[in-house]
Amino acid sequence: MKKFDIYAIGNALLDIEYHSTPEALADLGIDKGVMTLIDEDRQHGLMAQLGDSHEKMTCGGSAANTVIAMAQLGASAHFDCRVSSDDAGQIFVRDLHDSGVNSILDSKPLPQGVTGKCLVFVTPDTDRTMNTYLGVSAELDVDDIDVEAVKGSDTIYIEGYLASAANTRDAAIEARRIAEAQGNRTSITLSDPNMVRFFRDSLEAMIGDKVDLLFANEDEALELASTDSLDTAIEFFKQRARSFAITRGKRGSLLYDGESLIEVQPTVVKAVDSVGAGDMFAGAFLYGLTEGMSYAQAGELASRAAARLVTEFGPRLEASETRAVLAAFKAGN
Repeated sequence: MKKFDIYAIGNALLDIEYHSTPEALADLGIDKGVMTLIDEDRQHGLMAQLGDSHEKMTCGGSAANTVIAMAQLGASAHFDCRVSSDDAGQIFVRDLHDSGVNSILDSKPLPQGVTGKCLVFVTPDTDRTMNTYLGVSAELDVDDIDVEAVKGSDTIYIEGYLASAANTRDAAIEARRIAEAQGNRTSITLSDPNMVRFFRDSLEAMIGDKVDLLFANEDEALELASTDSLDTAIEFFKQRARSFAITRGKRGSLLYDGESLIEVQPTVVKAVDSVGAGDMFAGAFLYGLTEGMSYAQAGELASRAAARLVTEFGPRLEASETRAVLAAFKAGN
């Protein structure tokens, strides 16, 4: 039996969320609907313009949100990343502990520097736009990998945002290589259309010959397959992954279990914020698989969890809310 259900590696970021409009984003010179990497001066300038208008400040990052969701559901989880010894880094470490997630941060001194921050803008259409300064997350490398944790995990989960630099890409590839050598399940999320658009070669290297499970939303899938046809993207994904999950927002999701294509109907809710929906979907889906659920069952649980998340502001649910989704699912409600 493995020590951990899930091992993940990704960026560690303090998420700062704002409500905005497309017009306001345009005035700020921000491209809507995607993640854009910015430098520290640009981030400080934006935060000065925005003042104290943020709605919420939480510790996050895509993979962090996913493993915390899994831990809330009852999975044993390990997350490797890099933060600094500043206040934001200390908050991040405490948040992981409080969420029940193990990390290499527990056993090594935190470096000097600036912990990464992500400015998240939510528009009335519930779309999310992100401007990210990675801080010390940009320095993550193979030394940040807890090798024994990778070996001792049933599944590894790799964040596509790591494709943006050679050192973070190489860390992702090394984690995947270690897992493959152990026969552990490998999974990767594409993370954002801009990551595919600007870092395709790095993402392809992270995926390798064929990853066990690939996560993407529809825009990311179409971008990776260089097509505007979902059917074409599906056939492309079958060549790059043994199984996959493509989320489609209000249109539900498409799953491939290695043999059959499965359509999961959407859970209808009134959405107010899509931030973290893909992360929650991945976390609940992976939890379902570790519990022996079929792809269809895991997809239904993931759909319900993501739907619950988008009815609230912020990238994560309280643990009690996540567990309530699982209890209702198990009860057939």
